[in-house]
Amino acid sequence: MQILQLCKKFPFPLKDGESIAVTYLAQGLHQLGHEITLLAMNTTKHPVAVNRVKHELSHYRSVHHTTLDNEVKPLHAFLNLFSSDSYNISRFDNEAFRQKLIALLKKNNFDIVQLESLYLAPYIDIIRAYSNARIVLRAHNVEHEIWERMSINEPIALRRWYLEYSARKLKKYEVDQLTEIDQLLAMSSLDEEKFKVLGYKGSSLSVPIGLNLDEFDYREVNAEQPLSVSFIGSLDWMPNIEGLNWFLEAIWPHLSAIFPKLKLHVAGRNCPEWIRQISNQNVVIEGEVKDSRQFLLQHPITVVPLLSGSGMRVKILEAMALGRVVITTTLGLEGIHARDKQEVLIADRTEDFIRKFRFCHHHHRHLPTISFNARKLIEQNFDHLEIARNVEQSYRMHV
Repeated sequence: MQILQLCKKFPFPLKDGESIAVTYLAQGLHQLGHEITLLAMNTTKHPVAVNRVKHELSHYRSVHHTTLDNEVKPLHAFLNLFSSDSYNISRFDNEAFRQKLIALLKKNNFDIVQLESLYLAPYIDIIRAYSNARIVLRAHNVEHEIWERMSINEPIALRRWYLEYSARKLKKYEVDQLTEIDQLLAMSSLDEEKFKVLGYKGSSLSVPIGLNLDEFDYREVNAEQPLSVSFIGSLDWMPNIEGLNWFLEAIWPHLSAIFPKLKLHVAGRNCPEWIRQISNQNVVIEGEVKDSRQFLLQHPITVVPLLSGSGMRVKILEAMALGRVVITTTLGLEGIHARDKQEVLIADRTEDFIRKFRFCHHHHRHLPTISFNARKLIEQNFDHLEIARNVEQSYRMHV
């Protein structure tokens, strides 16, 4: 099959969940013999020197991109209050991208155009006008749900109102687009069901993020190794900032008092200054690390204190694939069918986190078992080639 993959940011390097999800599915489909063309926005928020990474993109038949200034502009955000359009979406509606897309559609006879997230939906009309390809929305999240959850957790009234307002407009747009696509790929069966509740009635498939496990060096946690804790995630993504702030303010002071030698290592790109200022002898702010996997392997425990968000947390999958003991919230595990004290540790409140760290300290000989079970779960459920086969089978049924 000829597949055109549209992305709202360049899917390399593999430093965030979206890039990993995009890349490993494309690699899997390529390994199965399909020809994949990439058209991506190279954004000011996540700029990439494309010529320097093209050698990493051999799974694509061809790679195309346009430059996009997608920085949030306060004036535009304010003026959008008087518009029915979603500001979240309009930031990715770009004429240069539109023209590049038209040129590709005229030149090629694609079987599938795969939209990597709702933010590519503004181009559906163009695809219909210039191609007979089947339009597939790969929904990385239930997008409006992220904003709804953030509004619930926002203590400042004005910001809470703005988040609620943005969520309502985004939800309307998201629901409207469900009648415009031919097929839906959701990140989990839970997300798939949510889209059906929102009114989607077409063909759908649950397609979790897949990992190329050859690239993940499993190391069982050493029960005798001193405990240390890692947090990693893009520090310009609001759910990550929200969760880390909660962990640092509500949980870490208690843990430091109970375990004075315990250290937390925080890694992530675009680290804001207020996080850097927190650095002390027990909290190490690493900033952007060169190799996220090596960073995770240095620390037996990985925390993912997520309070909002949707879709699937790829950093949890990566940490489990490496054999780390993950402590996360129930929300963080959406789409990952892991069990408490079997493959992960689950904590939703401050006292839950304290209990789980006490468990790690007092039952450290059980940690290698959790480590082994975590890797096994990833091998059985999140192999990128098996996931690509499921997508291929679904596509062939309709093309």
